[in-house]
Amino acid sequence: MGKLGCFAIGVAVGGVAVAVARTAGFKKVCSKVIGAGLKLKDEAATFVETVKEDAQDIMAEAKAESAKNA
Repeated sequence: MGKLGCFAIGVAVGGVAVAVARTAGFKKVCSKVIGAGLKLKDEAATFVETVKEDAQDIMAEAKAESAKNA
């Protein structure tokens, strides 16, 4: 297969991809995937904040204990 054949296959695949991307079903799937991704991002941010707060509490307790023993 020559360069022209590869180019023709690439154009055909690109055309099919564009046709699929314009369908309502594809848009619904993309919407669900993006929504799930945003939810996961929010949950991860909440988890990180909780871990950060716990670490700050532990540090404060350690400093208080150290000051009490000094």
